[in-house]
Amino acid sequence: MVSGQLSHELEVNVPANQVWELYSSLQLAKLVEEQLSSVIQKINLVEGDGGVGTILHLIFVPGAARFSDYKEKFTKVDNEKRVKETEVVEGGYLELGFTLHRVRFEIIEKDNHSSLIKSTVEYELNDDSAANASVISVDALAAISLLAQNHLTKTNP
Repeated sequence: MVSGQLSHELEVNVPANQVWELYSSLQLAKLVEEQLSSVIQKINLVEGDGGVGTILHLIFVPGAARFSDYKEKFTKVDNEKRVKETEVVEGGYLELGFTLHRVRFEIIEKDNHSSLIKSTVEYELNDDSAANASVISVDALAAISLLAQNHLTKTNP
């Protein structure tokens, strides 16, 4: 079994509660779908309302990813600690030999006017698929953080 994790951090000049309002809801998926249309063709809500148990179906633009789609499930939404976790439950990384692909977003308060968006991907995969660990990257998470920052600083100058 091969496992690991990668993280990305971005400081934003927006209060943590406003950043969390975006990240804790389905609003983030809508923003990603609108702004990353060169990569994400569509994000469908399969079930849920943005809380634990919500399932999203992400469909990628042909050729933009190593797979055409996957479904992810919200496994944690902690409003007190401002932590959200999602796991791939069908397709995508699982087809490449991964037994776990989890994304964690943490919104960390720095002061009344700024916060840190910490994005982490954790993964496990079978030994016979170890070469696929190279597909793990935080580039998409970094892009989402920048989208969030741009969106929040425009709407909350």
